Order: sequence, then structure tokens, then C-alpha cells
Amino acid sequence: MPLHPVLLEKLNAALAPAPTPRLTRRDVRLPAVPGKVHAVIGMRRAGKTTFLLQLLTERRASLPPERALFVSFDDDRLAELPLEQLGLLLEEYYRRFPELRGREEVHWFLDEIQLVPGWERFVRRVIDSELVEITVSGSSARMLSREVHTSLRGRGMETVIRPFSFREFLRHRGEEPEKEPARWTSAERSLVEKRFREYLMEGGFPEAQGLTPALRVELLQGYVDTVLFRDVVERYGVSQVAALRWLTRQCLRNPAGAFSVHRLHRDLKAQGHGVAKDAAHAMFGHLLDAFLISAVPLATDSERRRNSNPRKVYPVDAGLIGAFDAAGRANLGHALETVVWNELERRKARVGYVKTGEGYEVDFHVRYLAGGEELVQVCADPSDPATMERELRALEDAAREHRRAKRRLLVLTRDQVPAITAPGVFVQPAYEWLLAESFHG
Repeated sequence: MPLHPVLLEKLNAALAPAPTPRLTRRDVRLPAVPGKVHAVIGMRRAGKTTFLLQLLTERRASLPPERALFVSFDDDRLAELPLEQLGLLLEEYYRRFPELRGREEVHWFLDEIQLVPGWERFVRRVIDSELVEITVSGSSARMLSREVHTSLRGRGMETVIRPFSFREFLRHRGEEPEKEPARWTSAERSLVEKRFREYLMEGGFPEAQGLTPALRVELLQGYVDTVLFRDVVERYGVSQVAALRWLTRQCLRNPAGAFSVHRLHRDLKAQGHGVAKDAAHAMFGHLLDAFLISAVPLATDSERRRNSNPRKVYPVDAGLIGAFDAAGRANLGHALETVVWNELERRKARVGYVKTGEGYEVDFHVRYLAGGEELVQVCADPSDPATMERELRALEDAAREHRRAKRRLLVLTRDQVPAITAPGVFVQPAYEWLLAESFHG
């Protein structure tokens, strides 16, 4: 069997000299674990392909181009490509560079590889028998976290790509701060605060940057439709599409809202959707798997309490809130809380929310990988004394249960930081926390 002509064309293009594309550098790094397949996963259009090209550029900065190869399988001419073609691609590569085989490590970046059925078997064989580091990426539910681990039999290490962080959002505009916040001029701080409000409304999907509100809404709604139909309906054979769409809109319109299977099932019935409770629970799980939403459990060591209490739901990006809010409200509070949650996800913290015995709620109880514990309360408008008192009282009450946790209150702007900081509570603008270099709390 000869090598598919399109694959041959792609191999030639990958090895040909080409100008380095202008890319916004992402802050994500692959885990430094040898002998593993790196799987780059995440929601569609979050920037996975761009991240692979960033990695390719970094490798080629210190290696000859033939030792770092990028091939995309997202091409209609490669539909129904037999698995054997991947092996033929490898052999053709080594026929051109036989001096590398078994002597020098080479790096292969395979984008949308899940479109080739059985790709996992090829990747496992190459990792076991050749000096090849392989990084794969994909935009479908076939590249879900659990499926990567299962199909690669423990050989896979996942890296999640999310929409731009606030630092990446500024970098994309050429406005990333070069100094610590304490050294900013008034003009520099004003620009960061302006951009931060834009970030809360526009979000961080790369293609949405700089669009008019109407175009951005159309784009983001299209992203969600693609996720629903390609990553949920087609993948899992969901037949109750109207119920799935209703559930998705509810999750995206009501960030930080409490979710329970019982309430979801009841609300679906009230809307005229005859969905079984198990089916409703499965739909919610599919949205989690597709990285469209995340769910935060109650912070407790009791598994029974954690499972019996509702979870709080957040979209993968704050821009989706406005795109699905039929009322057109500009809810800075929900957007700010969503941005903080997604940053905690980037920092790979273990997170729950706190419900105190006196009925107060703290947005996040955080355990950082590098050590340290925090109670994080988010408040977009603490100008009302009663609001500020309630937020601080919640932190104080939660601290009795979580005695080792520091207390942090994140507000929208510098002007909102109170002149007299509450004892034991560190108050700062959320954008300063988002731009902090230290991730250990």
C-alpha cells in the first residue's frame, strides 16, 4: 500500500522551510515526564492547534527542522484514512532521515489525530519502539480525559488548553505588564482596569478577540452548537436535543448557580421535556466532558455531604455568559466569579465552595498543589457597607471550620479596596491576583 498522496504532501510541507507564524504565546507547559504521550485537550476553539505550533517553534529553536514535525489530520481529503497509513508515514519519514532512527530523539506533533480510527495503537507502538516524543491534540469527545488514559493504557499525560487567561488576553494585544502592580503608573493601572472589564465581557476565546458584540455572540453561540451536536449528540446518541439545549442555556446563563440532579429533572419536566432522571444526569456529564462547563462541589471531607449537596456550575469562559443571556444583562459579579474559577482550574488547585453553619457562603475553598490553603471570596461591588460586611462575615465564619486557610477577598478595581483592611483578610483587585506570578497562594 503506498502512502496516501495527501499525507505525502503534508510531510513535504512539514519539512519545507516556512516563516514562523505570529502566535500569542500561551503560558501552558507540557509536563516534563519522559516516555509519555502528551495529549493536548480542551474545548473546541480554545487554541489547541496554536499551542502545538508554539511547541513546534520552541523545539525548532534548538533543533534542525527535520527533528520537529507538525502534521494536521483535519482535512476532508483524509476522511476514512486507514490506520496503516500512519505506519507508512513513519517509514517514509525515516527513509528520508535514516541517520536519526534509533540515535536521535525526534518530536512529532499530530493535530486532530483522533480522526484516524485506532490512532492509539500506532502511538503506543511508536513510543515503545522508536526515539519519538509524540504530542497529540483533538477537538472531539474522543479525546476526553478519561478516554486518553484508557486508550493509551497509562502512557498518556494530558494538558488542558483553555481560552486566554487575563495575562494572555493582554499579551494578545501587546499590553502585557512588564512590572509588578505596585510599580504601575496611574495610566498603566487605568489601562489594565479598562482591559479587565473588557475581558469580563468578551472572554478569552482567541477568535473572539476584537469582534463587535454582535459578531462575538454569533461566534460563541456557534461554538456551543458545534460542541452540542458533534461532541454530545453524535458521540453519545442523545435524542432529546431540545432538553439538552435547554440545559446548556441554563448552565451558561446562570454561572455560579447550584445544580442537583433532582432540581434539574424537576425543571426539565416543568419545561415540558419528558426526560428521565438518569438521562438528565448523563446530559450534564456530557457537558462536563466536553469542557463546556465545570462543577464545583461542597468543600468537605465527608463524601456523603459532598454528594448530597448541590454543585456550583461555571462556563469555561466568561464570554459565554453574555452570549447566552437573553435579558442582555451585564452581570459583572458572575463574570468575575467565573474568571476566578477558571484561573483556579489553570493553577490546578483543588477547589470547593463553603456553606457555613450560620448559612453564609464562601465562593471558593482552595488547596494549592504546592501547599497552602485559602478561602477566596469574590465581590464585584463592595461599595454597599452591608454587602462588604456580609462578605467579610462569611470569610470569618468559614475560617472557623477551615482554620489553616488564609482569607482573600477579590474585588473589581483598586478603588474598591477598603482603606482599613479587615484583620486577617487580604483584599486586592482580582486583576492583580490574576497577573500574579506565584501560583501557590
